[in-house]
Amino acid sequence: MSLKDKLVSSYIAFDDHLEDDSPLHDVRNEAIKQFETVGFPTKKDEAWKYTSLNALLKNDYSIFPKQIEGTIEFKNVKKYFLHDIDTYKLIFVDGVYSSYLSETTHDSLDICLLSSALTKSKYKAVIEAYFNKIAKDDSLTSLNTAFVKEGAYIHIPKHKEVDKPIEIINFSTGNEAAVLLQPRNLIVVGENAHVQIIERHQSLSSNAVLTNSVTEIFAEKRAYVDYYKIQNDNENASLIDHTFVSQERDSNCRVHTFSFGGKLTRNNLNFKQNGENCNSTLNGITIIEDKQHVDHNTLVHHAAANCESHQDYKGIFADSATGVFNGKVYVEREAQKIDAFQQNNNILIDDKATINAKPQLEIFADDVKCSHGCTIGQLNEEALFYMRSRGIAKKEARALLMYAFANTVLESVKIPELKARINKLIAKKIGVNLGFDV
Repeated sequence: MSLKDKLVSSYIAFDDHLEDDSPLHDVRNEAIKQFETVGFPTKKDEAWKYTSLNALLKNDYSIFPKQIEGTIEFKNVKKYFLHDIDTYKLIFVDGVYSSYLSETTHDSLDICLLSSALTKSKYKAVIEAYFNKIAKDDSLTSLNTAFVKEGAYIHIPKHKEVDKPIEIINFSTGNEAAVLLQPRNLIVVGENAHVQIIERHQSLSSNAVLTNSVTEIFAEKRAYVDYYKIQNDNENASLIDHTFVSQERDSNCRVHTFSFGGKLTRNNLNFKQNGENCNSTLNGITIIEDKQHVDHNTLVHHAAANCESHQDYKGIFADSATGVFNGKVYVEREAQKIDAFQQNNNILIDDKATINAKPQLEIFADDVKCSHGCTIGQLNEEALFYMRSRGIAKKEARALLMYAFANTVLESVKIPELKARINKLIAKKIGVNLGFDV
């Protein structure tokens, strides 16, 4: 039985255990029909031209993993938390909420579980207004919607500045030989509210895991959203991440993606600016090796005038690693006086490393400032020679050049403790102790 057929038949059993009067019953049914019709994306689809899922789909994934109590102790996973500072925490183990590891709140804001929001009447208005309203109905997003059960629910009311960052971490224990996880997050940031969020998916074993994640983010007027994705998983863990961001006027949304590990990582990041004076930032650093594969697929949709968007993605690829950057800026006719910047710079360390880059602009307005560019090259030999002539060993000299190359993205991280953590991850990936902090 193919994975597609297994998922469709598993949905029938899943649906039988749900209440028929569930407000999402019809939404789920339509979603599974969409997935059944379209199936998994292939390289024949233009958006997936350079990324194949064939190898992943051969695994016999457990759709509903067994739950074993007490499988994780904090001391064993502490290194994956931003434990240097106090944070709110939404922690999920094999798709199930862990109250032991989490710290939630309902004190003037809601940082809690999506399952509660979907079933309790006091959240009904928010769910009806926002859930599944901006997620596209492509095959993998529809698959997530069909099986939606658990994830993070974050609702920040207007004029509220969250006093500490929020961590969303999804752990996979390896209790199954192979597991498919499908977390779903809904984040609503009210007018003039501020929030910082850190998201991570982490496998704790060498068993195969495929995560198909969907996150919807709504930023109301003058809202500020600072979102960080830490992707440094094990060699048999793969992630397909869909993040949709909807912005109202004067809002500022920033998403930083740090891709350092995992077998295959696909980041679908879609922004839409619905009001004037929006500012969108999409930054990323990718450092991979061996046969790892990272694909960044971005879209910034400018639908209103006087807005800005900035994309800056850096990639360092060693051994037989493969990188993909498919970035698009779409400007509607009404979106005059747009300032859109898109840049993708890459370094190939070894001859067998590959990067496929496709920056795109689609502009229907006539009074805009839009630019895009892409570079693919190797380390500067003259700079390397100069540093070695000053007594710096070749390994350290190469590491410093690579660090300087990626540092422009790191500079925009607003949480000092997270910035220091990313700095250490970069140093580890490069394979040298840089000897300084940022």
